[in-house]
Amino acid sequence: MDKVFHIAAHLTIQNNQINLNGEELYESNAEDFISFSKEVYKYLEIDYPKFFKMDNLSKLAFLGAEILLRNQGLNDSDNDIALVLANRSSSLDTDYKYQQSIADKESYYPSPAVFVYTLPNICIGEISIRHKLYSENTFFIFESFNAAFLTNYSTHLLTSRKAEKVLMGWVEYFQGEYKAFMCLIAEEGLEVFNKEIIKEIYTK
Repeated sequence: MDKVFHIAAHLTIQNNQINLNGEELYESNAEDFISFSKEVYKYLEIDYPKFFKMDNLSKLAFLGAEILLRNQGLNDSDNDIALVLANRSSSLDTDYKYQQSIADKESYYPSPAVFVYTLPNICIGEISIRHKLYSENTFFIFESFNAAFLTNYSTHLLTSRKAEKVLMGWVEYFQGEYKAFMCLIAEEGLEVFNKEIIKEIYTK
């Protein structure tokens, strides 16, 4: 009989609002994501100055992970939580900003601070550093949210014992539009983990 895993917690960040396990956690009237992310950082009482150097995709993923992982009793080692994230636009929002920094021949100056975020998996690195995660991690690019693939991949990591838990989700940011859907998968939790449930939660 196949082992059954569960959704320990899930959240959505979109339109200046954070919903945790189906309940509103935070809502803002911020004018844009930059202002909203600063408000959430302050609301969560995070002390991590590097946050303000991150690109918007990394900030979005970082905040989602912060909420889902802060009560997991993490320590300085052996935090066996895999990271499986995906989106549609990759790091295109940051790529575009970097291109702008080198396009003007009169004021040509490629920005190292922007260049470092021109890969989507950098957001995984930021989460891993913050929470000292040393297990499996990967970032996929899909045309749209692919519940079946992400569910199957996460289940494989768990059944093969490559991770004790999986932080899985969709983290999309492009030109001010954003959505993060993230969930923590473990042996015990709120409800059974399968692609149908994941689809249902994502579309709510």
